[in-house]
Amino acid sequence: MSNINVRIDSDVKKNAEAVFAGLGITPTAAISLFYNQVIRTNSIPFELKANIPNKETLLALNEVDEMEKKPEKYKGYNNINNLIEDLLK
Repeated sequence: MSNINVRIDSDVKKNAEAVFAGLGITPTAAISLFYNQVIRTNSIPFELKANIPNKETLLALNEVDEMEKKPEKYKGYNNINNLIEDLLK
């Protein structure tokens, strides 16, 4: 037997262990399952891909770029009350 020591975000650990408990397995069993699947498939047993923004996100990113290039075309606020006032108009 071997030991594995890893550092992982506390929330990720807590949430994953809740899933494991719901499945009736221990974290050790889950990690063993993962390792065995890696061996069986000779790969990572899930799809790895870049996080590609969807159409709506791309439009928002382009809008931010435009605002940064031409800030004079857009209204800014230094006071939250002024922003709320304009939103309620």
